[in-house]
Amino acid sequence: MTCPLVEDLEFGRWQFIPNAVSSGVRSIDVLLVPAEFQRLPERDLSRTVCVVFDILRATSTMLEAFANGAAAIRPAVDIPEALAWHHEWPDALLAGEREGLRIGPELTGGIAFDLGNSPREFTAERVRNRRILMTTSNGTRALRACQGASAIWIASFGNLAAVADRILWCQPEELILVCSGTLESLAYEDVLGAGALIDRLGSELDGVRVNDSAHLVRHAFESAKSNLLGALTASRNGRRLLSLPELAADVPICLTPDRFDFVPEMDSLGVIRRQ
Repeated sequence: MTCPLVEDLEFGRWQFIPNAVSSGVRSIDVLLVPAEFQRLPERDLSRTVCVVFDILRATSTMLEAFANGAAAIRPAVDIPEALAWHHEWPDALLAGEREGLRIGPELTGGIAFDLGNSPREFTAERVRNRRILMTTSNGTRALRACQGASAIWIASFGNLAAVADRILWCQPEELILVCSGTLESLAYEDVLGAGALIDRLGSELDGVRVNDSAHLVRHAFESAKSNLLGALTASRNGRRLLSLPELAADVPICLTPDRFDFVPEMDSLGVIRRQ
C-alpha cells in the first residue's frame, strides 16, 4: 500500500496525506502463533495491511540490513527454496539461521551461508548494494504467509514510530499484526513488540474494532515496558540468546526503540525493499 502524496506548493516539497480511499482503520487483529498466520492464505487480504514482527531476530536484522544499504531481501520459506533462488540471484548473499545459528554446509549439502541472523553481521561493508536471500525459523515463513495482503510491512522495536506514523497516514481498513513466534509456539518478545505498536497508536484506536489478542499484547507491553530486557530474560528466545556469548549482544540491539525512520515493505513478488 503506497500512501498518496501531494505537492505542498507553499514549501515546494512532497508530503503524505491521509488515504482518501479508506474510511479509516476499522479493525486490528493480532496473530500470536504460527498456526494463525499459516491460515492467512485462506483469507481475503485485499483490504488488509499485515505488519510482521520477529523481534529476535529476523525483522530486527532486516532493518539493520536496510539501514546499512542492502538493496533487497527475498525471504524464503526454507533452505531448499533459498538455494534454488540463488540460481536466479547468483550474486546475492545467503543469510539465515536454524536454532539461532548460521546455516552451515551440513544443512545444505555443502554450501555455507554468508550470514546468519544477527543484526551485527549485516554491516555496511557486507551488505551495501547487495541483494540477500534469507531464511529463518519463523520470520520468513510469517512474511510469506502474508502474501496477498494489500501491503506487508516489516516491524521491530527499531522502527515502531515509523510504523505507527505510516498506519496513521495510510489508514488501512484492516490491520493485522503478525507475531512470528518460535517454532510453533508464541514468542513473548513478538507479543511485546505488537503491544508496543498498539500502545503507540493510543487514542487513535478509539472506535476501532480490536480483537482480544490485541488487548492482551497491549497489557503485556504495559506491564513490561519499564524493563524490556529484564522481561526477556524470562522468555525462551531471550534466555537462549543471552546464554550464548556470541549472540547475547543481539538482544539489547533488537529492543532499542526508534533507531530507524523507515518501514521496509514486501511487494507482490515477495521481495522486500526499504521504502
